[in-house]
Amino acid sequence: MSKRSWTSCANSNSVERTAVLLLAYGAPERVADVPAYLHHVTHGRPLPASVVAEVSRRYAQIGGGSPLRQWTERQAEALGRELGLPVYVGMRHWEPFVRDTLSRMRDDGVERVVALCLAPQYSQLSVEAYFRAMQEGMAELGYQPMVHYVRSYSEHPLLIEAFAERLARLLPAEMVLFTAHSLPIAMLDPSDPYPSEVLATARRVAERLQLPQWEFAYQSQGMSGGEWLGPTVEECIDRYALAGIRRLVIQPIGFVSDHVEILYDVDIQFRTYAAQRGIHLERAESLNCSPKFIQCLANLVRTTLAD
Repeated sequence: MSKRSWTSCANSNSVERTAVLLLAYGAPERVADVPAYLHHVTHGRPLPASVVAEVSRRYAQIGGGSPLRQWTERQAEALGRELGLPVYVGMRHWEPFVRDTLSRMRDDGVERVVALCLAPQYSQLSVEAYFRAMQEGMAELGYQPMVHYVRSYSEHPLLIEAFAERLARLLPAEMVLFTAHSLPIAMLDPSDPYPSEVLATARRVAERLQLPQWEFAYQSQGMSGGEWLGPTVEECIDRYALAGIRRLVIQPIGFVSDHVEILYDVDIQFRTYAAQRGIHLERAESLNCSPKFIQCLANLVRTTLAD
């Protein structure tokens, strides 16, 4: 958590103890933690040993664990400095778990919370699930702060600028492919805005940089089978190879930090797949602690508190 300070509530003589809670998915920091992590993700449903082995192999390939927690805590520290407010981190599926962080916030006397999910595009299967985890944790703890939920910031100007800054370093390119995490179609409500929001983020970045050639695809489809949102990155790469494209730049716009879906899926799996088809693949740097991205988060918090 960033250095603590408190803010005075407008039109009040009392000091309202306000803080930010950054919510993220969570990921194992050691290969040895992968089985316990997957157990939590599946709510205890057993997975085939082959799946556990494959996930473990992927984490081993990226250095033995995910840097997600490190990056999220650095983002929290940077945001705390920008706002002058305490910023906490809570994860859905790994330490620090949302419930444990809420317990600390309760003990610290936090009375007003801005809940901000580190996923810019809203879905009932992602962002809303983070908020449900938060609500369940508060109910278990008997903790009742005033909570403001930031549900989406898919087209926030500072988010678009942050992505554009990262991508501009790799331009010009024959083709830019924006990506976001796929979702299982059977579980996705027809009214869910996620498909339109991820495409809107990509379009805004493309417009900002006046890209002549760009497309959008979904990545990291699950191992559970069934139909997932597409097209897939591999389908696009196959088409580019047939079209004679030899340099491809990928920018994941559904993620804001390095983790396994970036460091393995893009940097290893897609890069190898592209090379086998004669395509040189490069990836735009993740936002991580991009100053523009931290300013985006700060703006979201300030605007939310002012409403």
